[in-house]
Amino acid sequence: MTTRLILVGGFLGAGKTTLLWEAAQRLTGRGQRIGLITNDQAPELVDTVYLSRSGVKIAEVSGSCFCCNFQGLLDALSKFRAEVKSDVLIAEPVGSCTDLSATIIQPLKEHLEHGLVIAPLSVMADPVRLSDILDGETANLHPSAAYIFRKQMEEADIIVISKTDLLNPDEVDALKSRLGNKYPGTAIFAISVKTGEGFDAWLDEVTQSSDAGKRLAEVDYDIYAEGEAVLGWLNATIALRGETTEWNVFAENLLKGLSQRFDNVGAAVGHVKLIIEAGNNFLMGNLTGKGGTLSIRGSVDRSTEAQLTLNARVQMSPEALEVVARDVINSTCKGLITATPRAWRCLRPGRPKPTHRYDHVVTVKKA
Repeated sequence: MTTRLILVGGFLGAGKTTLLWEAAQRLTGRGQRIGLITNDQAPELVDTVYLSRSGVKIAEVSGSCFCCNFQGLLDALSKFRAEVKSDVLIAEPVGSCTDLSATIIQPLKEHLEHGLVIAPLSVMADPVRLSDILDGETANLHPSAAYIFRKQMEEADIIVISKTDLLNPDEVDALKSRLGNKYPGTAIFAISVKTGEGFDAWLDEVTQSSDAGKRLAEVDYDIYAEGEAVLGWLNATIALRGETTEWNVFAENLLKGLSQRFDNVGAAVGHVKLIIEAGNNFLMGNLTGKGGTLSIRGSVDRSTEAQLTLNARVQMSPEALEVVARDVINSTCKGLITATPRAWRCLRPGRPKPTHRYDHVVTVKKA
């Protein structure tokens, strides 16, 4: 049995999870058996909740990134291959991680299991942040967090410009040209999951090519560690119960309230995402920067009960993030809804300590 592993990296808010959903749907439609692997520093992950509704088998590797929990990734791969007989596995590393080629792809290539094929490393980039980074700016991120963004681009086999529906064709062409000049030899794709533009071209590439991990980035782990540590991380699952509520309005008010509080103290948002579930319905909310980046898709019927899963990656201390999140949740509930946390984890990522880190590109012998 041959199983293809597709790794999709990229900074927080790039649109990786939406891409995984769409890729899973399209590949399933082609008659292939698909598995999805999510990754985070802690459980209670919006991505896992969302993707579990795709009808595709999903595994979550939590507690640390793939590179620092390499065995966790191997266990997930082995489980899928043994139990699901997956044709394709798509894995989404933590959005603030880099050095994936040296710490994940090269060791996988070195100890390649029989029948496992590794696709080229795709790195997604939000076009607004990407344009700012290419201008030499920080995209409103801490300089060390912007450093991670740049290193993700450097090690990519494929750079995927996401959300191209936000740009006109000339802007897309200009970004592709700038990336081609900056990273010669790297394949560049521009896609919109919303419109479908460019998606099949990227999907065909990662399901047919096996030229993975062609380059290594030189990564300063002191800067890398600081880039992760400047972000407070919150993963929470909360039961909501009270008066009959318009949950789409609730989600919008919650994200607006969080955005205002973060903007008031100058705390840059890496990504805030939520999912609200009620019965068989759900909605997704996202905030990838200031208030103008707020988006909500899906819809939940009016009801007296729902479940909220909230993830936030914001440039502030975990303690401050916790205070803001609790305050805004309470104010959004307006005393009409009781919010009962079922899980609440607020943390600061520790220094990356990869299980393996290769200083050379491994050559895989052709069968």
